[in-house]
Amino acid sequence: MEIAEALEYVAANDRAVLATLRRDGSPQQSPVTVAVADGAVVLSTRETAFKVKNLRRDPRAWLCVFPERWLGRWAQLTCRAEITSLPDAMDGLVDYYRQLRGEHPNWDEYRAAMVTDKRCLVRFAVEHAGPDQAG
Repeated sequence: MEIAEALEYVAANDRAVLATLRRDGSPQQSPVTVAVADGAVVLSTRETAFKVKNLRRDPRAWLCVFPERWLGRWAQLTCRAEITSLPDAMDGLVDYYRQLRGEHPNWDEYRAAMVTDKRCLVRFAVEHAGPDQAG
């Protein structure tokens, strides 16, 4: 699977499992919701999440993206993560929500919730995609 094809797949399928590395080198997996923005996979999460701590220490990440209804096709992505914290992350967090859910009924309320929740935006540069089929 080419990276461009993988990004198209992710844009149409937002469910994923993210794997990061713990301090001892063992994997930590987290179910996440992802979107695509400016040629990268993006994720909204809390600054205090273990995945963020792991990615700040080691930016390598792996995503297995799959559809809402299992159809036997998925995308495996090897990535490098970059974390943007508030206040710089706010525009990206708004874009992330819009891509996944459309317009929010109250953007001021949404922005306040992002601050209260200590959200950040993780941007994954995809370095490798595939395979996307069973062996």
